[in-house]
Amino acid sequence: MKHGSALTRPGERERLSSKIAEIDWRFVALLTIVASSGGAMLYSVAGGSWEPWAANHMIRFGGLLVVMLCLSMVNLRIWFGAAYPVYILSLILLAAIEIPGLGYTALGATRWLNLGFMRLQPSEMMKIGVVLALARYYHGATLQEARLHWKLIIPVAIIGAPFLLIAHQPDLGSAMLLGLTGAAMMFMAGLDWKVIGAVTIPAMIAVPFYVIFGMHDYQRDRVLTFLTPESDPSGNGYQIMQSKIALGSGGLLGKGFGLGSQSQLEFLPEKHTDLIFAAVSEEFGFVGSFTLLACYAGIILIALRIASLSHSHFGRMATAGVTSTFALYVLING
Repeated sequence: MKHGSALTRPGERERLSSKIAEIDWRFVALLTIVASSGGAMLYSVAGGSWEPWAANHMIRFGGLLVVMLCLSMVNLRIWFGAAYPVYILSLILLAAIEIPGLGYTALGATRWLNLGFMRLQPSEMMKIGVVLALARYYHGATLQEARLHWKLIIPVAIIGAPFLLIAHQPDLGSAMLLGLTGAAMMFMAGLDWKVIGAVTIPAMIAVPFYVIFGMHDYQRDRVLTFLTPESDPSGNGYQIMQSKIALGSGGLLGKGFGLGSQSQLEFLPEKHTDLIFAAVSEEFGFVGSFTLLACYAGIILIALRIASLSHSHFGRMATAGVTSTFALYVLING
């Protein structure tokens, strides 16, 4: 065997060791704590069983954790080069949903692409695509350049095209998340406050009109139910009312693991998805809920620190964009 023909050469081993050393293991630890807490709660709300949710959750987390660590070893130049292709591919897949026979419809929404052997949701891929594309666009741009009005055309198009396609599915939640992430990245790139105000104020004024005239009936019902759940406590407001009871009944320290009456006695609908935080509050109280949110806050702060330490403008923007998406998920679902 010739010298250096081994699978991993000395120089490559050194680079690999260097990348492993650069990983912030506090970040990994907090992710593991949050995911394990989720697995424990899924075990609890299933009546003390790993099936049907907890085991699957932990297996997926373990696999995705390995994927995350592997992706962290990928050179930033590769992500830079892949930014626009990933965005364009995501946009093509989103548009393909509109083609009869390719889009899969469930519960009145066409959000999936039917590939025969699997169903793909392109909006999830687009959340990464938008972040990478905006980070690539703003790479090397100065603060003054980012504030030029004509420089807004391309970022608005990058955000606007998938926003309209996703909203048309309809999936207003994902569309809004995409729009807010894009807006956050434009702000971090140096977007002027005056421009933000010029867009935000008319948008806020338009919201009530959109709720009344633009939303589908089920979307309007969700908004009105969220604002006044007491108006229909046994119907559309049942889920919110029961989650409030669970949140309040936990007190300071909670009722104990597996002892939540709302979740264990089936009063809490969708306890393994939308209302899992209510189950956490009932079983572990204010202290447990606050600790979990503190872990989320720690993840976000460490991620922002990682972004600030990046030597590349693209790296800073991409990391901050992914962090913004994660933070918005926590804010909306927490």
